[in-house]
Amino acid sequence: MKAVGMTPQVSLLPAKLFKRPSLSGVVFPILSIFAGLVAWELSSLWFPPIFLPSPATTFWALVELARDGSLWASIVASTFRILAGWIAGVAVGIPLGMAMGYVGAIRKLCEPYIEFFRFVPPISFVTLAVIWLGPGDASKIALIFYTTVFAMTLNAIAGTVAVPEIRLRAAAALGAGRLATLLTVIVPSVVPHLVTGARIAMGNSFLTIVSAEIVASEVGLGALIWNARNYGRTDWVFAGILTLGCLGFLYDRILRAASSAALKRFGVNF
Repeated sequence: MKAVGMTPQVSLLPAKLFKRPSLSGVVFPILSIFAGLVAWELSSLWFPPIFLPSPATTFWALVELARDGSLWASIVASTFRILAGWIAGVAVGIPLGMAMGYVGAIRKLCEPYIEFFRFVPPISFVTLAVIWLGPGDASKIALIFYTTVFAMTLNAIAGTVAVPEIRLRAAAALGAGRLATLLTVIVPSVVPHLVTGARIAMGNSFLTIVSAEIVASEVGLGALIWNARNYGRTDWVFAGILTLGCLGFLYDRILRAASSAALKRFGVNF
């Protein structure tokens, strides 16, 4: 006979076990990376280095670029442009998307422009960005802002529209005005969507930085990859690609950790 008011502990056991850090969570990714390197090495044996350099050749290319300082200068330049454009896009996209999702008139006014420009790739504006803003950092930051703001706006709209109607009615019944409802009901509900949008926008920023730096830039990972063709250094191209991938992985993990800490305040696991 089961005692009244007692919670069975057996049902909680799988969840606790699932949350414990397991060895497989570390071993499997390492094995996967090792298998990828082996496949890369075996593939490079069938092709000349100009076509497919080996992992060792790419590693020494990274060492070479790091020693002469070009790799670090490229990382710093690209990171500055990515973060500046991403922060600007997030800062504009969040309030714009929430306003469009909360106020029907604003959504009707802005939606045609959002739906039009979000389908136009940023690379099509590279020439105009250089003409209007010059070949400096401003044009690259503007292009990254362009590719970031739409991801944030759409996720903010989706999060705002998805707020349960019962919460809005409860806030209204308690006497909350539109501003109070926005701050106490909508904002906490939309935070998970904003986190997802920020991560997608970060990925889009990395996709855009290469095309932005190829056209008019002397320093940056995109410029490094593009200029490698002048010297026939495919290993430099692979070095730049690996650096971009590692930086993207690192920044996404940092963003994810910061987002998890912020979401705990709203009682959401991420």
